[in-house]
Amino acid sequence: MSALSGGAGPAGGVRGAVRVTGAQHPAVQRLQFFLSESRWDPDAVNARRLELLRSDLATAPHEAGVLVVDDSGDRKDGVKTAHVGRQWLGRYGKTDNGVVTVTTVWADERVYYPVHAVPYTPARHFAKGKNDPAFRTKLAIGASLAVAAMEAGFVFRAVVADSAYGDQDGFRAELAEAGLPFVMALRPRRGTWARAADAHTPVEAGRALAWGGPEDPGDWHLVTRTFRDGHAETWWAADATLGGWGPDAVRRLVVATADPGTLPDKATWYLVTNLPRPGGPREQDSPHPAAGLAEIVRLYSIRNWIEQSYKQVKDELGWADFQVRSDIAIRRHQVLVNCAFSFCWAAWFAHPPPAAMPPVPGASGGERGARTRRPAVLAPGDPGRARLAGTLDHAAALVGRLVEGASAPAAASPDQLGHRRLRPAPLPPELTNYR
Repeated sequence: MSALSGGAGPAGGVRGAVRVTGAQHPAVQRLQFFLSESRWDPDAVNARRLELLRSDLATAPHEAGVLVVDDSGDRKDGVKTAHVGRQWLGRYGKTDNGVVTVTTVWADERVYYPVHAVPYTPARHFAKGKNDPAFRTKLAIGASLAVAAMEAGFVFRAVVADSAYGDQDGFRAELAEAGLPFVMALRPRRGTWARAADAHTPVEAGRALAWGGPEDPGDWHLVTRTFRDGHAETWWAADATLGGWGPDAVRRLVVATADPGTLPDKATWYLVTNLPRPGGPREQDSPHPAAGLAEIVRLYSIRNWIEQSYKQVKDELGWADFQVRSDIAIRRHQVLVNCAFSFCWAAWFAHPPPAAMPPVPGASGGERGARTRRPAVLAPGDPGRARLAGTLDHAAALVGRLVEGASAPAAASPDQLGHRRLRPAPLPPELTNYR
């Protein structure tokens, strides 16, 4: 474990030990052997990590939290690495050669951490392509991970996902069949069959709602969004009707926005849920507790605030910085990064950081949006995009607590692995020689 706690952060560790620069260094080779050739079971290690998280009062899941389903793509060259293929990489906003991993994250307004992760394998890796019995879509993987989290003892108010998952009827049906509640986003112009005179897209359904201004809100109800830094914003939410969806249907369409009059793209959510309306005819027989408009908005808000910070912490811990090719080695690397992520929380609660500067209110592009050049998270200075300041500060402090409490020196960064420069601290033999 000292390989994790001693090297996390911008200087290296899990990350610095597997970079292209200095790849032949003995310390790097030992870690690669540990990932590729040793016999430890990544699923067993992850199960133990989850057991510890569930047993700790500071991180134990509870029924007010959410389970976020998402996927993350990272560039990888070549064709020999397991799971690599030319596919959509949301964080870069384009199709490129890379590896995409489907993940689940448990979160509430205070803490969040990864639960499971499974790399998606493109169809070209299978003899019969998409018709091969072993092929699974990202949607199928995501649904199975949500069920796996429930079976592992994780409780949550709802499964939450963005429109890449929420737009898919089959994905929602799999969750419902498994008895899981959900709140997921829809694309504003996702079309559906309806009568000619009725709304055919979520945005049309939102525009059909009555609104006469704050003094005459019509169909809209005031909700308050409270952010991690303590500031609050006034939003409005309403149950809308779209095709067979409605306030008392099996599927509800909830529209939440900062301005019902204009429904601005960057400050409006179109959410589908199977949680019943309080006081509605489905409440009594539903397996899930009813959820009012404010509760629906709260649940999706949790996903919104963790997205950027979660991505930044993963990057700093070296999620994509592996130089191994086999499926088992990649999954072991990801499990080690998730262990380091959990160590960050242990260090955070042991030595809470000072309060960060409050973020500037506003919507972010998210991991699926266009990627902007990010600064070194642990370094002071302008984060580049003002509205990400809060999440960057949070990620910096989270990783920083682990680095400050490390039990071993951090490994050297790539530009230090040269003539007359620092070399990575050797890894303990009892860790790297294990078979």
